[in-house]
Parts: sequence; C-alpha cells; structure tokens
Amino acid sequence: MLFEKHSTASLTEPSSEMSTPKGDNPLIWPLLSLLQSSNQSWKVHHLAAELQKKGLMHDLDPLPEKDLFKRNFLLMNALYELQDILLPKQWLQVKSMEIQLFRIVPSNADLLHRQDAALRDYYLDWKNYDTCINVVREMLESFWTSYQQYIGINIQLMNKGHALKVFELDETASDRDIRRQWKKLALKWHPDRDQGNAERFKEVCEAWQTLRDKSLVA
Repeated sequence: MLFEKHSTASLTEPSSEMSTPKGDNPLIWPLLSLLQSSNQSWKVHHLAAELQKKGLMHDLDPLPEKDLFKRNFLLMNALYELQDILLPKQWLQVKSMEIQLFRIVPSNADLLHRQDAALRDYYLDWKNYDTCINVVREMLESFWTSYQQYIGINIQLMNKGHALKVFELDETASDRDIRRQWKKLALKWHPDRDQGNAERFKEVCEAWQTLRDKSLVA
C-alpha cells in the first residue's frame, strides 16, 4: 500500500544535516478543505490528483519511483499534522486507502492514535524524506507560494507588529507560542469550518508568512 511504512534503508539514506524545517506543511489546509467537502473516504492518489488540479502538488523528483514516494510522504506528513490539530474535537482517520474526516470522535480514538504512533512518527520526521534540509525548505517554500496564489494572499508581507496583533500575541511570544497560535487560528477561521471566515483566514495566513521564520520548534 502507498502509506505502508517502508524500511528506511531501502528508501533513503537520511542526511546528517536534516532537522525539522521551519514552517508548516502547506498541504494541511487544502487537505482540510478536500476532506470536509464530502463525507466519503478518500484514497491517497485521489487526494494527490485533486491537489494537482488546483496547482498545489508539484513534481518532487525526476525519478518516478522517488517522486511517488515523496508525494506520499508530503501527503502523509500533512495528514498526520492535521490529525493532531483536529483532536480532540474531530477524528481524521488516516489509513492507506481510507482517509476520512469524522465529526464525531470514536470512543477508541486514543487507542487508534497510539496504534499509529510508529507510522505517524516516521512521516512527521523530515529525516525520512530522502533529501537534505535545504531542499526540503525550498520545496515547502515553493508549495507555500502556490498556496498563497491559490487563496489570494497578499504577497507583500505585513509588518511584524501587525502580524503579532493578528495572532493576538505580543513581542514576548516565543517560537512555540507563535506556532501554536498559527494552528489554532488557521483552524478556527478556515473557510470550510462551520464558523469559518475566508477573509480572516487569509489575514492569519499573511501574518504567518511574516512570523514563520522565527517559529522553528525543536
């Protein structure tokens, strides 16, 4: 299956330079839109195809086999990030061919979450992406640029003081505070949420573009 965990030795020789890149996987929010657009379950290649139609899924490697793996890795990374963001109010089922968002969290969600811990940790670790950290950063930057254009974000960044005000933070905010508030506000105002607001979501994304360079969380 596309999402099955593979032997690291068979797929990648992680670089000793690799560490968590700054910023978030920009596929998180368009994936939320797709998952909330229907009650059906999705297959990974269907998600990838929909993102590609929107201009949000790029070629990641000239070798077809590596390109497929990297696309899967990027999607899985975003799905597991989103799963954690949505808990405890919603449950995102992440299985190889059954990816579905549930408004009602199952009673055994904690058990399911623990059962997937090894696989989730694998896909949340950028060391397993099979490239150096600079390439990962360039790739994420490219995806963010596409997403900005897709939702109509103002490319000119707002000043830091305004960005902190949008995030409801002050100058004493830590990197962790910024990253936590970004996820909280993006989820709150995402236009596909019941109480979402497209303009507020864009404003939060613009603020994140200003602040994300200092939001590296160890």
